[in-house]
Amino acid sequence: MNPTDDSLKYPIGRPQLPTAPLTADERTALIQQIADLPAQLTAAAKAVGGVGLERPYRPGGWNGRQVIHHVADSHMNAYVRFRLALTEDNPTIKPYEEAAWAELPDVAASPVTVSLTLLEAMHSRFVTLLHHLTDEQWQRTFYHPGNQRTSTLEQTLALYAWHGRHHLGHLQLLLP
Repeated sequence: MNPTDDSLKYPIGRPQLPTAPLTADERTALIQQIADLPAQLTAAAKAVGGVGLERPYRPGGWNGRQVIHHVADSHMNAYVRFRLALTEDNPTIKPYEEAAWAELPDVAASPVTVSLTLLEAMHSRFVTLLHHLTDEQWQRTFYHPGNQRTSTLEQTLALYAWHGRHHLGHLQLLLP
């Protein structure tokens, strides 16, 4: 495979965000993807193994360890963004420097099991919240100054369901 091939960077393709309201069944399917992610990442991490997690999934990409810690960081931010949008009118969220976070010392020093456990616990709360939102709440918004876009919670649900599968795909690229 060509190292510059988009399939290495985007193993499941680029995200497709909904432009119209989702059905309850569509939301339920996306919520299930979020619910399933911690176990899927844990299984992938075990299959790749400790030494394998130190390899990058593509030239210039993060290693498996960084990917796992990034998913925990990113999904914690998503959970907070949902809570802000549910309690404030179109709040401006705080972007963060993902690449810089992946280089912080706790990423190299912490076993991936720490972030996998964190993700499992946080997703339990996140999924509970998501299952209890009303149709009106799904249309609540927040503003992201980094991409200068206002997003609904439905669009954000679709993005983070994709995000989890996207990084699971990166770990699967590391399988022996």
